[in-house]
Amino acid sequence: MAVSVPILAIVISLNLIAFIFAVGAERRRSKAKVVNDEYDEHTYCVYASDASTVYGLLAFGLLLISQTVVHGVTKCLCFGKGLVTGCSTTVAIFFFILSWISFLGAEACLLAGSARNAYHTKYRGVFGTNDLSCATLRKGVFAAGAALTLLSLLGSVLYYWTHSKADTGGWQKYQNEGIGLATSTFPHHQQQEQHHQQGDEFQKV
Repeated sequence: MAVSVPILAIVISLNLIAFIFAVGAERRRSKAKVVNDEYDEHTYCVYASDASTVYGLLAFGLLLISQTVVHGVTKCLCFGKGLVTGCSTTVAIFFFILSWISFLGAEACLLAGSARNAYHTKYRGVFGTNDLSCATLRKGVFAAGAALTLLSLLGSVLYYWTHSKADTGGWQKYQNEGIGLATSTFPHHQQQEQHHQQGDEFQKV
């Protein structure tokens, strides 16, 4: 199987867009501040925009599509016709594992960050008695997802590249075996023809 430029372009584009959304989600994390109610002695949390949740979910979806494309084309290394043993196959397996580990880590960060960012504190505290704690997402969750997205991009591209190299060797091996079989049977046919010719000459005599 040769390397497909459109497949590489799709995978790289989806991962880079997912990375941009993850960075945007980190920058637009929902922040909150405690505000005193002007009508009674209570406090409540006022949250900023939830754009970070939307960005995180978009990055999650794009990364999932990219991973599906790569492992759909290569049949996830498990359901194909098999690869030729050698250095290319070993490297392909390594990048296969790296791709999945980084992918799962990135998806976990993006999904957990989006869910946590969307959560808003729904209770109040009595002003002057209890300090109200407004739940917000910790800094760095989406940033970790963005970093793992880039690592997943690297692993996916290199896995696809090395898988294609190892996969093309299968046809070459089959061809070589076919050539060897043909050359081994050719002398046998020559011997049979010589025996037939000798038999015909003996009958004529």
